[in-house]
Amino acid sequence: MIPYLLNLGLSKSLLAIVWIAGPLSGTLVQPYVGLKSDRCRSRWGKRRPFMVGGAIATITSLLCLAWTKEIVGGFLHLFGVDGEAKGVYTAAICFAVLFIYILDFSINVIQAGIRAFIVDCAPTHQQEDANAWASRITGVGNIIGYLSGYVNLPKIMPFFGDTQFKVLCVIASFAMASTLAISCIAVQERDPRLEGEPEQREGGLLAIFKEMWVSFRRLPPQILKVCRVQFFAWIGWFPFLFYITTYVGEIYVESIIREHPGMTDGDLTDTWEHATRIGTFALLIFALTTFASSVFLPFIVAPTYRPPPPTTATPLTPTTAGSLSASGYFSYKPKSTVSKWQRWLAILAHLQIPALTLRRTWLLSHVYFAACMLLTFAVRSVTGATVLVGLIGLPWAITCWAPYALISAEISKRDAIRRGLLRAPPSRDGELLARGQDGKADQAGVVLGIHNVAIAAPQVIATLVSSAIFRALQKPRGSVDDNSVAWVLRFGGVCALLAAWFTRSVSEERDEER
Repeated sequence: MIPYLLNLGLSKSLLAIVWIAGPLSGTLVQPYVGLKSDRCRSRWGKRRPFMVGGAIATITSLLCLAWTKEIVGGFLHLFGVDGEAKGVYTAAICFAVLFIYILDFSINVIQAGIRAFIVDCAPTHQQEDANAWASRITGVGNIIGYLSGYVNLPKIMPFFGDTQFKVLCVIASFAMASTLAISCIAVQERDPRLEGEPEQREGGLLAIFKEMWVSFRRLPPQILKVCRVQFFAWIGWFPFLFYITTYVGEIYVESIIREHPGMTDGDLTDTWEHATRIGTFALLIFALTTFASSVFLPFIVAPTYRPPPPTTATPLTPTTAGSLSASGYFSYKPKSTVSKWQRWLAILAHLQIPALTLRRTWLLSHVYFAACMLLTFAVRSVTGATVLVGLIGLPWAITCWAPYALISAEISKRDAIRRGLLRAPPSRDGELLARGQDGKADQAGVVLGIHNVAIAAPQVIATLVSSAIFRALQKPRGSVDDNSVAWVLRFGGVCALLAAWFTRSVSEERDEER
């Protein structure tokens, strides 16, 4: 996206206007959409209207971004404006920035709906599996996206556009429309109209955010602990996600500068273009290891919740095989309905490590990530940096899975207890929860929205600290021994250790049963 904006003529000094769209939309949109979807009583379900509306806005903004020059130029041409006039380029930049904000906001609408959709539609004991599959599918999308960067798409699919960005936007639009249609058609939500009319609240945007603040103060303890861990974890992850390509590229550029001192600006620009491709390749390795980890890890991590034991079916009238006598009533054996797929899953269940719970896996992932960030002291080659980036795919897979699974399982468990589907814990809080008198905010939409604030808000802190480190340590372009990016990554590693410390306070189901 950034190269596309630079190609339109946006200056690097104005890129901050684009960067702020992510944390702004994540902080404001998801909690708002979550709260509104919790109170939705449409016959189409709580989440579907927001998922479909967000998808339409996302596809529209993607296509408008891809054809920005043509749309702006064609519109101004109607008024006799020359297509090469400076005002046309300025209008195109403004148009593109506007639709980037619309894109970020609409993506957050979809994400808020889909995450809550998983919580609503999967039972408590399947929340970890459901979120694991969401992580796997996301990994597949990342791999396809990175691979697409290496393919000349306009040559293969010229009917979708004459640039790489246009073809990618069209493919992404088709993929989103088709996968969302499958989810909406194949998965049935509970009819929200059966829950009765929502409690009447004060209207207005300000009242909505006031209600979100009240909901934050009423979060269940387990969810509040997860959000606290996420706050520190994502201060650590944002420097990696923002600057790891630059880190790998700088190692390559520095090696070239040492071999060819006195390079011109043109030579440095060409070298950096190649360095960017090397950094992109490292991200491809990162995506592959993330996907492999997301496939394998759920099989060895012990599930937090066990499925309820199946009820054994018996006939209403006594029978025996081949006769109508009553002597074989208790010897009746129903036909096995276990499929081959279920038998394979039963075999894979033996890979589980009972002591490796989801919380412990999450804690270890923070320590692992911090160790990888400290390894930047030792990495001196492009190969070493690429291997390091690939290794970080393991904790990233856990980050995309564990906190969502823990929160989703907690929300689903509390809802099941409230509806009498699960036994309440033998405590005062459990008794109040079973009666629906606990006073906690545990609706999926608002909880996941607040959780997203704990992810998006740290981006601002990470950006400010990173800027301070760059101001203090960054050297002029073309210099050697510029370790400013490495120190930003190490700062992220320290924050990951704080996240690991706070993860110790997150409870597990077996702890609650004691």
